[in-house]
Amino acid sequence: MKWNMSACLRVAKYFFTLLPKISLLVLLVCWTARAHAEERNVFRVCAPPNNLPMSHRNGDGYENKIAALFAEKLGLTLEYEWFPQRIGFIRNTLRNDKALDGRYKCDVVIGVIENFDLAQTTRPYFRSAWSLVYIKGRGLDFIESQHDLKGLTPEEKSKLRIGVWDKGPAPKWFYFRGLIEYSTPYQLMSGDTKRNPGKIIEEDLIQDKINLLMIWGPIAGYYAKNITDHELKVIPMQNELRVKFDFQISMAVRFREPQWQAQIDRLITDNQQQINYILDEYGVPRLEMIASANNDK
Repeated sequence: MKWNMSACLRVAKYFFTLLPKISLLVLLVCWTARAHAEERNVFRVCAPPNNLPMSHRNGDGYENKIAALFAEKLGLTLEYEWFPQRIGFIRNTLRNDKALDGRYKCDVVIGVIENFDLAQTTRPYFRSAWSLVYIKGRGLDFIESQHDLKGLTPEEKSKLRIGVWDKGPAPKWFYFRGLIEYSTPYQLMSGDTKRNPGKIIEEDLIQDKINLLMIWGPIAGYYAKNITDHELKVIPMQNELRVKFDFQISMAVRFREPQWQAQIDRLITDNQQQINYILDEYGVPRLEMIASANNDK
């Protein structure tokens, strides 16, 4: 029989107005079925199919490697529910209970920011920061830190061709630095499943359409490590001008699933060294972790 928690609750609500005792019985059946459903025999991961270096349908992302590690530790088969990284991702994956067998489509997202508001987050497993990136030898080698972009002359500013995402901290920071007029906007969630944020490095930065950009650190580090015919300079940003650049990354599970959350927390704690090794293999620039409420779980 197909179990569906949402349908169960709707039935219980219907009977509550007519026969309260039956309503309570329905709720009991619902929660019993839910407990049974949480006896997982598959490690189901929600992930974008084309989002390197984080995840990819062919398994080449660091989140894929971490998911495979956890599935092995749990002795479960690894399966994915693929959905592009755009608005509606959580609704169509982690909170989607329309699977044919009545389960949710998937049970964990491997990478979200700590305290993500659409799901319950686990303890964080790494911290990184948005970073400035340019190709060395093309006239910007004087930039060693973000502070080198302060007080530029009009002539120096005119040489900048900055790539700026429409979401994230970059637009605000470049605006405060008086550099937004030298930027080209990019749409972070384009809706094109064949494109990912790293394309701005692979294409526009390499081809010199832009000569400076700010991008999430793991993406910057990955391409700096894997592009061999150009040397990329990666400069992690420090918080300033009321703009936050550093974020701790956790995993996400559904609200009101404390046992599953605790199990993922234990997996992170017990395998943190192997997780760090995977991240280092992908060139992810890692900052020292900051203590948080989630760290004490």
